[in-house]
Parts: sequence; C-alpha cells; structure tokens
Amino acid sequence: MTETDAIVALITLFEREGYARVEPAVLQPADVFVDLSGEDIRRRMFVTQDASGAELCLRPEYTIPVCLQHLHTHGAEPAGYSYGGPVFRMRPGESGEFMQAGLESIGRPDASAADAEILGVALEGLEHLGLTPSPTVKLGDMGLLNALIEALGIPPAARRRVIRAIVSGQGLDSLTDTEGQSQIGHAGLLAAIEGQAPHAAKAFVEDILSIAGIARVGGRSAGEIAERFLARAANRTGLPDESRMVIERYLAISGDPDQAALAIGDLAQATGLDLNAPLRAFEERTGFMAARGLDVERFSFSAAFARNLDYYTGFIFEVQDPRRTDGKPIVGGGRYDGLLQHLGAKAPIAAVGCSFWLDRIVEMPR
Repeated sequence: MTETDAIVALITLFEREGYARVEPAVLQPADVFVDLSGEDIRRRMFVTQDASGAELCLRPEYTIPVCLQHLHTHGAEPAGYSYGGPVFRMRPGESGEFMQAGLESIGRPDASAADAEILGVALEGLEHLGLTPSPTVKLGDMGLLNALIEALGIPPAARRRVIRAIVSGQGLDSLTDTEGQSQIGHAGLLAAIEGQAPHAAKAFVEDILSIAGIARVGGRSAGEIAERFLARAANRTGLPDESRMVIERYLAISGDPDQAALAIGDLAQATGLDLNAPLRAFEERTGFMAARGLDVERFSFSAAFARNLDYYTGFIFEVQDPRRTDGKPIVGGGRYDGLLQHLGAKAPIAAVGCSFWLDRIVEMPR
C-alpha cells in the first residue's frame, strides 16, 4: 500500500462518518503557527516571503489551516472535516515533506462523545489500513492538568512555565532558576511583562526590539528573543514546595482510564482540591469510549503524558505501532477548545481532531 492508497482508504471512511474533505492552501501565514505552537516550530518550518515581504511558510500541519477555513466558511456553526496531503516540517532522520491524513470535529457541544468518536474513527482507520498487531493507545488530559494547577492557586506566569515544562518533556526539575544574575540587567523589562498574557507580552518585547532597530541577535529572531524574555519573566515567580509535591503526585498517576480516575479522585480528596468538573468529563469520555466498543482496559493513561503543541486544552492521545522501536506515534491528536478564538472567533469553540503519519504506517509490513 502506498501513502496515496492510504489517503484514499481513510478519506472514504472519514466521509462516510460525516467528515467532508477539505484541502487548505499549501502556503500559510507563518506567524500564526509560531504564535499558537511556540517558537520551537519556527526552527522546523520551511519559511519564505511573498512579494510584499510578509512571512509565509509551507503548511507544517493541517489543524490550524482547517480551523482558519472553518471560521471563514462556517463561523461558530458545527462541522466535521477530513484531509489528506503533504505537510512540510523538518524532522531529524526523516523527510521534511511527508503525507498526513486526519479529521477535525469543530463546534460540537457534546465534547466527551466527540472525543470518543475521534479516537474510535482513528482506530477504525488503522484497521482499514491493515495494521497488525493491535496498536498501543496512550491517553492524557490537559484539562485535568490545567484544573489542578489552577486549583493550587499558582500565579499565571508560573502556571504557564509549569505547563510548558511538562509539555516539552523537561519536567518540573527544569524550573530551577539557572539565569542567576543575568536577569538583573533586564529587571525593568521583565517586571513589565511578568503576568501578561503570552501574546501581549511577546508583542510588547517585539515592539521594544523594533524601536531599537534590532531584527536578529546571535542568529535569533525577534520572536525567539521575546520567547526567552518570557521564560525569564516566568522564572521570577517560584513554585511553592507544597504545590510542587502535589503536581508530582499527580504526574505519577498512570494506568487504564478507570484506574486513573480512582487515583485522581483520591488525590483530590487528600489535598482538598476541586477537580470534580474535569474528572466527571474524564469519566464521561471513558463511558463513551466503552459504548463505542473500544477496549478501554487496553488503553494506557498517564498524567505526565503531553503533546508538544501549546494549543491542546483537554483530551489528548497518541497511537503507536508496537513494532516500532523509536517510540514515534502513527496517529496523534486531542482537544483544542481555545484555538479558534485565538484565530479570530468571538468566543471559544469546542474542537477535537487527529492526524495520521502515513509514512510511518505504510513503511511497516502489513
């Protein structure tokens, strides 16, 4: 089976399930991806300029372009989309141009059912492609993590830094202040941006650099310099030892979804933290998965599991082929309820989706 064959098979399934095929433009505005996915993605994008000097990039993924197209054609109305085609992103040891297929569910109010459907259709898609043996399914929940950190009363700047440390895979040990005295010379700027929303703080730093006539320093762009200042500002706000211990206890929770729900409930009761709403959503989603015939006991939940994209807000998952030795996923996705508002919607719009790495799927023997 070729990657093109795989796209045809998957799109047939997705359209049957109500996800209409779309094909966003290959050239996309670069700043959108940097603003919403972090400066890390800039180093992996293929960037160019149009005739007016505006920075463009070859489409590094489909989710953001599909969301932009949805806002233009449907606004806040619910719709489901499927796609299949090339994306362009630098990957160590792999081609920078590769084929992806996927689906996005936007605007559905029944979030738990939509989450279960996306995972269910993804696994059915792998069956259509003849994947054997059974894939490994990893689950996480950024909604629970965010609710825990908010319940602990951690200040916004430190909260963002904790989330970034976990999402990047560096862990809480990376929160130790290694900047030392280097912050003293920039104390005024750091104080000015501390506690601001990331987009506002980044824009402020970029404006300061622009006024000073600075475009690049040591090979870093203004956006990358702004990210470093944001990290330093967050570093000025410590994480209390008691909060760190609670977060570490949470991150140690793992098991199948039912086991994890019990452990999270026990932690909430022991610490007196209100996690009722996200825990109910977690348990409801597990129920919808079981109702779809998914064997949830075979799924592995880890509180420490995160996907290295800043826009996820709830349920996340990855599917792996157990024959692969590199640990790279063949399918990955999750819920991103805040993304469309960042892209221009007047209010948050519920959304969840996933993507298939077709090159990793077809290279394995059927």
